Amino acid sequence: MKAKSFQELKDIRQQLAEQQARAAEQAAEHAARQRAEHRQHQLFAHAIGPVRPLAAGALAKVRLAPEPAAPLPLQRQRDEQAVLREAISDAFDTSTLLEVDAAHGFRRPGIGADVTARLRRGHWAVQRQVDLHGLRREEARETLADFLREATRAGIRCVRVVHGKGLGSPGRAPVLKALVQGWLAQKREVLAFVQAKPLEGGAGALVVLLAAG
Repeated sequence: MKAKSFQELKDIRQQLAEQQARAAEQAAEHAARQRAEHRQHQLFAHAIGPVRPLAAGALAKVRLAPEPAAPLPLQRQRDEQAVLREAISDAFDTSTLLEVDAAHGFRRPGIGADVTARLRRGHWAVQRQVDLHGLRREEARETLADFLREATRAGIRCVRVVHGKGLGSPGRAPVLKALVQGWLAQKREVLAFVQAKPLEGGAGALVVLLAAG
C-alpha cells in the first residue's frame, strides 16, 4: 500500500513539474513577443519622430478643400463676344482707309498694293465663307465677329464675306455693305479685302485676307 502511495506521489510531482515547465516556456514566449513589439515601436517612433495623438472627434472634422470649379466655356464665349462688340463700331469712317478705286479695296498700313492686287487675282484660295445677307445689324456684327475669331483660330488665311448688294434696303442703298467694310477695317487680323469677282458675288461680297496665326 505504501509503495502505491509513493508511486502516485511521484507521478503527481512529475505532472506538476511538467506543468511548471510549460508555464515557464509560455511566459518566456510572451516576454519575447513583448520585447519584439517594443523594439518595433521604438523603430517606428524613431523613423517618424515625435507625434501627438488627435483629440477625440478631431478626425471627423478633417475635410479636403474642394477643387475650384472650372470656368464655364459659355461665360468665356459671352466675354469674348462682349469684347468683340465693343471693338467694332458702326461709326467708323472707312473713307480714310479704303483705297480709291472702283473695287473698294482696303489694305492695312504697311501692306503693299501688290497684296490687294494678288487678292483680286485669286492668289489666295477662299477657304471659308460667311453670309450676312438678310441679317439685322447687331446679328450681322456678332456673326462676323464670331466668324473672324474662329477662322483666325483655325489658321485660315482667306475668307469671303457676303453682305448683299442692298437692293432690298430703303432707297436701295447698300447699308450693310458699308457697315461690313467698317467692321473689317477695325479688326487687326484683317490685312486687306477687295470686292469679290462677279462670279463670286461681285458687289455683294468681299474677299478678305487674314493675318497668319
